[in-house]
Amino acid sequence: MDSKTQDARRVGEAYSFDIMEAQADDLLKSAVKAVGDAAYRWAIDEDTLAWGPGAEFLLGISDISKLATHRDFAARLVAEGPNRYERICRSRESDKGSGVAYELEYQIRDDFGGTRWVEDRGRWFGGPDGAPAFAVGVLRAIDERHKRESELVRLSTYDELTGLLNRVRLKEALTEAMIASQRGRQNSAFLLIAVDNLALINDAFGFDVADEVIVSVGERLRSLARRGDSLGRYAGNKFGLVLHNCNEERLGGVCERLLAEVRDKVVLTARGPVAVTVSAGSIALPGHASSVDQALARAEEALIAAKQRLRDSHVVYAPSREREKTRLRNINVADELITALNDKRIRIAYQPIVDACTGEAAIYECLVRMEQPDGSLVSAGHFVPVAEKLGIIGLLDYRVMELAVEALRTHPDVILSLNVSGRTTADRLWRETLASHLTSDKNLARRLVIEITETVAIHEVVELTEFVAKFRELGCRIAIDDFGAGYTSFRNLKTLDVDLVKIDGSFVIDLATNPDNQFFVRTLVDLARNFNLPTVAEWVSNEEEVEMLRDFGVKYLQGFYLGEPAMSLPSSLRTIEGGRAIA
Repeated sequence: MDSKTQDARRVGEAYSFDIMEAQADDLLKSAVKAVGDAAYRWAIDEDTLAWGPGAEFLLGISDISKLATHRDFAARLVAEGPNRYERICRSRESDKGSGVAYELEYQIRDDFGGTRWVEDRGRWFGGPDGAPAFAVGVLRAIDERHKRESELVRLSTYDELTGLLNRVRLKEALTEAMIASQRGRQNSAFLLIAVDNLALINDAFGFDVADEVIVSVGERLRSLARRGDSLGRYAGNKFGLVLHNCNEERLGGVCERLLAEVRDKVVLTARGPVAVTVSAGSIALPGHASSVDQALARAEEALIAAKQRLRDSHVVYAPSREREKTRLRNINVADELITALNDKRIRIAYQPIVDACTGEAAIYECLVRMEQPDGSLVSAGHFVPVAEKLGIIGLLDYRVMELAVEALRTHPDVILSLNVSGRTTADRLWRETLASHLTSDKNLARRLVIEITETVAIHEVVELTEFVAKFRELGCRIAIDDFGAGYTSFRNLKTLDVDLVKIDGSFVIDLATNPDNQFFVRTLVDLARNFNLPTVAEWVSNEEEVEMLRDFGVKYLQGFYLGEPAMSLPSSLRTIEGGRAIA
């Protein structure tokens, strides 16, 4: 091959390579344009910017020649954004030959008075000294992504209904305030504020109006919060307010102003004006709490105390040695109870309920006992109130129900009376478990009396109606316990359709010498008789009371004088006649 032919071939190959390179460059530009990005090349020494296709549309710039230099471009950046020049031109890194990558996000002003979020990704290349000489990169519009991220941040920080801080962020603000207080920089305080009787507003006007009330109360509290204070929605109808630079002496006055701000102005809702009050519990920090959880618990304790007074009240937490001793005792008792439940050390003591005429045991009430590891027994008064207060009464009721069913199966001629707490009447597992036992053996149901306290019957009549109907249909008898303690109305007795009434023992004490108790017991017996309901008198302590109660028409008697609780049932029990001993 001669030299001319070789030269021609080299020229052809070079031409072909240039064409391929141009095609590749066009393909890359087309790809960048297709995805909506904009490429650029920045000659740093000359401070010139060269833009690829689509830059005008992405940046909202009518004439891209307006951004021919980085100085022009930087003038458009929002001041709060990262400093692009500092990130690239003053980088501490050095180009080793392959360039140095960079990535940043910022806002840039467009020609329409708005701003646009962009992601800037590229690589700068160094000159002979390794310092930045030019950069190439791609801008990408990220307004939608940034909007989604901002919304996620907002949702994780603010309550959706009120726009105040949410519970998580409120606890963080309280944590920050407590750290500052513990370091001695300033005193602070925390207030827990609850809308009074929000459930009544729900019932009367609907949930939408209740939401309007919550929003309005939040706005009023915000109007009183100072710069630097943190206000948030703690839960449901409760707000939390972190006060900086506030000592204990000022807390009472702060609470009074907050309560007055809500009390003195009605809330205008879509369904008319609604009068609203709030109650508050507060705690001074760091003096009365060493942790956030402790501060929240003690503020909640103060709020509960305020609600127990009256509506529109406030209580500032104050330490109490007796209260701390009670709390510690409750914790210990709860631990003992849970351990006893796990170890199967819950027992039943059986106290006879005798026929007033014959003196024979007609029914045995199941009284719960807790067996200690050493074999000694603890009465219900030691642990049942704690179980109710701490919300673990359901576990106890479930175990007692299991033991009572077992006793009914073991003693086919006994009638047992089983106490049920108000919380347990709504416990689906308890109800379904007992119902399954009774359904599988009808003989169990006709020998079981379920006792419901009168205070539960008063406050939860609607809910209890279904409970009573269900178990009466299965064949059980229902009794109202502590009758007279809560002044059950005629209507409630008729609605619940019970089978037995147990007169509260406080009216039987000193019956022979107390005319008021005599009148009360006669009245209660007459009331029950009007509904054809037999009565039981509790706490009977002597023969004189027995005679008097029998004369009043009381059908059954119960008390230590007639029989103390025993850990086992008698070996011989009277036969049930007609399948119903309390007719």
